[in-house]
Amino acid sequence: MVSLGANPGGHRIQSILKDGHKHLSGLDEAVLQNIGAGRELSAITRTSLGPNGMNKMVINHLDKQFITKDAATIVNELEVQHPAAKLLVLAARAQQEETGDGANLTISFAGELLGKAEELIRMGLHPSEIITGYTKAINKTLGILEDLVEKGSENMDVRNKEEVVLRMKSAVASKIFGQEDLLCPLIADACIQVCPENPVNFNVDNVRVAKLVGGSLHNSSVVRGMVLKNDAVGSITKVKNVMVAVFAGGVDTSATETKGTVLIHSAEQLENYAKTEEAKVEELIKSVADSGAKVIVSGAAVGDMALHFCERYKLMVLKVSSKFELRRLCRTTGAVALLKLSWPNAGELGYADSVSVEEIGGAPVTVVQNEGGGNSVATFVLRGSTDSILDDLERAVDDGVNTYKCMCRDSRIIPGDAATEVELAKKLKQFSLKETGLDQYAIAKFGESFEMVPRTLSENAGLGAMEIISSLYAEHAAGNVKVGIDLKEGACKDASIMKIWDLYITKSFALKYSADVVCTVLRVDQIIMAKPAGGPRPPKQGGMDTTRKRTINNIDINGAPHMWCATTIY
Repeated sequence: MVSLGANPGGHRIQSILKDGHKHLSGLDEAVLQNIGAGRELSAITRTSLGPNGMNKMVINHLDKQFITKDAATIVNELEVQHPAAKLLVLAARAQQEETGDGANLTISFAGELLGKAEELIRMGLHPSEIITGYTKAINKTLGILEDLVEKGSENMDVRNKEEVVLRMKSAVASKIFGQEDLLCPLIADACIQVCPENPVNFNVDNVRVAKLVGGSLHNSSVVRGMVLKNDAVGSITKVKNVMVAVFAGGVDTSATETKGTVLIHSAEQLENYAKTEEAKVEELIKSVADSGAKVIVSGAAVGDMALHFCERYKLMVLKVSSKFELRRLCRTTGAVALLKLSWPNAGELGYADSVSVEEIGGAPVTVVQNEGGGNSVATFVLRGSTDSILDDLERAVDDGVNTYKCMCRDSRIIPGDAATEVELAKKLKQFSLKETGLDQYAIAKFGESFEMVPRTLSENAGLGAMEIISSLYAEHAAGNVKVGIDLKEGACKDASIMKIWDLYITKSFALKYSADVVCTVLRVDQIIMAKPAGGPRPPKQGGMDTTRKRTINNIDINGAPHMWCATTIY
């Protein structure tokens, strides 16, 4: 076994750092411990990979419960503390921000690469040689991926619903297997509705999700416009083909900037004072009605007096407390939000085909529809029996919308269902045989790491992993590069026949981020931690029984016997 040894100046570091610091170095204390931490995190997410992946019940520090197999949600709520495991979390977040999908593949593949690196270190290879081999392997992998791209897929029309559903199906099925045929067409409709003239400028924020408990997924629908989960303020609940005025500061009498005192000597003066205020409010509301507006949207409070005059002039009043929802409503109607109640000019008014209050699942909602052109907003009305199911459906919709954004940038596709991974494993093993240095072993192990995907998919589906992988290698050796796993029948089948495709851009980013973070972890040979700020930590009062918590690693990173996750996983 090769040993990096302890830091030769380790005894001198005591003189330059405060008492209470920690210094870990060498193969056992730093490198292998970091690898172990990454593998532990990978083990948590790996069983959730693929359409048959298992859910995790995560309870965060606020006692909020998540039941999901979305890796991005899991790692965000875990509050991982180990520095090496944090690097994997950062890679997953980067993947999520870049493509909106593939976070699980990023973490799981990185964990597999770290496991293979540990085997190589125990065989006698130095981490630098492993890093060199992994770098050559990922560069070769990206080149092979280019060759596996389906011909003609780069010329896709992003407004062709069938093509969009074809590319979206794999991402959505990984979250809610069995419901993708129902959900994908709805997501495609919502995305195509709000797709701008230049698809590269597609904004995922333009597809909103309104979750309403009750009914089932079959009752879900897409509304061209916005669905607000609140009732109208006044008695008018339905209007059509109307102009909309938006006031961010509320619809009420304006208060003075300074405090003052009004001295009233008689009842007549009191009556005149009230009439003056009343006349001012009426004048403002009348000016809004005269401008042609039939709907007033308030971003703050709606005064009783102002509401009285809105009813008199037949104005529908909506209250939207969220400034983000108010901004989206302005984008939907084309209105300009005014700071205070005043006379709006024609350029500041928006338009809506209809504004109506409807009851869905026993809850009143306000539907603002606008079928006109422009970069409007579409709302996906999700129905489900519980909040947990609705949250999972929302994540599936989010994956589908992000996949649409990716295909607007790059619509190329590659075979799914582990067909691509098996072909990459085969080609990299052949490539490693042509290398002459020690890094050929790292390249070969990099290729073997791709077997993690078909093995995990098979195990999660209850299939025999060894038999499936052997069959896949036999098919690919015969030249059938599109053969993957049919998880429903438990056999190997052509991915093009099953119509299971993965986006090239998602897969390439996931593999690249995995390789980068693994090389970063392997380059660390010392961990130096300063003394934590503040005094001794007070003992925890109450809280959950720590025996139920799961460790990421047994490394003593904060002076405690174990480095715990701040979250319970069942």
